Amino acid sequence: MLTTEAVQASDVVISMGCGEACPFFLGKRYEDWKLDDPARQGIDAVRSNCDDIRARIEQLESELT
Repeated sequence: MLTTEAVQASDVVISMGCGEACPFFLGKRYEDWKLDDPARQGIDAVRSNCDDIRARIEQLESELT
């Protein structure tokens, strides 16, 4: 669960579809990672999303360090 405290302590806030429900603070970098919903699509769809998230995290890590 994304809390107000977590957002305040973060440099970058990543969401995956929470949109308006996510806390918002000026000066924070926000990214909404759109992913295909793997529901009822089988394990290959889940693995594809995991691979996509891993690649995005690695890219973000390289940008921040």
